[in-house]
Amino acid sequence: MTQQLVIKTAALPANATGTLVVYAFEGAAPAGAAASVWSGTGLDWDKTAAAGGFKGKQGQQLDIVAPKGVDAQRLLVLGAGKADAATNLTAWTDRGGSLAAKIAATRAADAAVILDGEAATPQAIAELAAGLKLRHYKFDKYKSARKDDSENGDAKTLTVTLHVADPAAVEKAIADRGAVADGTILARDLVNEPANVLGTLEFAERAGKLAELGVEVEVLDEPAMRKLGMNSLLAVSQGSARPPRLVIMRWNGGNPGDAPVAFIGKGVVFDTGGISIKPAASMEDMKGDMGGAAAVTGLMHALAARKAKVNAVGVIGLVENMPSGTATRPGDIVKAMSGTTIEIINTDAEGRLVLADALWYTQERFKPRFMINLATLTGAIIIALGQDHAGLFSNNDELAARLYAAGIASNEKVWRMPLGPAYDKLIESRFADIKNTGGRPAGSITAAAFLQRFVNDVPWAHLDIAGAGMGVSPSEINTSWGPGFGVTLLDRLVRDYYEG
Repeated sequence: MTQQLVIKTAALPANATGTLVVYAFEGAAPAGAAASVWSGTGLDWDKTAAAGGFKGKQGQQLDIVAPKGVDAQRLLVLGAGKADAATNLTAWTDRGGSLAAKIAATRAADAAVILDGEAATPQAIAELAAGLKLRHYKFDKYKSARKDDSENGDAKTLTVTLHVADPAAVEKAIADRGAVADGTILARDLVNEPANVLGTLEFAERAGKLAELGVEVEVLDEPAMRKLGMNSLLAVSQGSARPPRLVIMRWNGGNPGDAPVAFIGKGVVFDTGGISIKPAASMEDMKGDMGGAAAVTGLMHALAARKAKVNAVGVIGLVENMPSGTATRPGDIVKAMSGTTIEIINTDAEGRLVLADALWYTQERFKPRFMINLATLTGAIIIALGQDHAGLFSNNDELAARLYAAGIASNEKVWRMPLGPAYDKLIESRFADIKNTGGRPAGSITAAAFLQRFVNDVPWAHLDIAGAGMGVSPSEINTSWGPGFGVTLLDRLVRDYYEG
């Protein structure tokens, strides 16, 4: 069962009785309040560090049990990395993740952390707290509790107290940043859930809970979507017993009448590929094919929880792509909400069919300042960029540049890919206006070209998160299969460029 994490703040100095944590930068001894703690041990810093191979690098530690002259049962000295990186906020996020790992290794029930010095600003400490929370996350709700947990010293609650110079300012910063971390955790929960638990209706219900934060939530059912002409989206769902849903989430935190910013997510709760069925190997991963919708839902949580001064719309298309006697066939032609006819060459290129109607609906109804869609759309983007970057496609240089900058600031990075007439030509169809795939060459680009047909002149960006959105390698702040990619990135974009 998941251990609960409680993060508190308190003034300096720290008088911990459990585990006490201090930091030392690379090539330097503990400084400030941490120096006073160290001097109380009576140990020679240079000799102790040399004996422990400690150089202050990120991830290194000195673990001193029952230290003399310190009330704590254990003193952990953690490496803070290079001093010139102290103002890098993402380094503080990683520092928090590393802290969570080190505390977990001790099986402590409580820990006190000394954080002082010029670099330990409220924003920096808030990033550390976010990293602590994100690394502490585990999706283990379906694992049976081990009988020997308590015998092994695994506490049900871990309390971490951050001792800082200005607790009130730090508390405020932690609440603001914590809202975004909670949004990321919500997205992780959604991506990690098995498809037998999280279907279209269940996802819509979870999105509906955002109403508790002041988000206006509206759900369109199949008759409503059919009336609107959303035949592209409905073509994906028609083989499944689970009914489709379009969920619209609105946060009105800006000036009344201001055009909203809009985020659209692909929500294929499970993707077999339909009649163009996928190979059996790793098909279980297709429970995560709703990572775009999860990110949009997590983002709307973040914006509402921190009371962002912006009007924002989140739209997610929820479907399941299954093979059956009612499923869409390769070669079928459907008419999208826009009036565009689409020849469905491959039923496994289904996410773009969902997004086509969701994008058109969003730009028609809300007249947004921009639209950004997120989707685990193509395996081709994994071949191109791996897992470290999401693919960025855009019709607007300013929006693309802002997304790139937000990616660097949040460490959820994006890389711009090309669009152009040569790629657009590849999706022309012999029998309809366009077809839903241009084949294997430039697969991620032709998918983006398809989406561009449904945005008109609205500033738009498409984020292909197939590599970054699920099954990623562990990092300092994430050991989860579903990382919740996109929430922090888009919150940073809104925060830096579109609020107020």
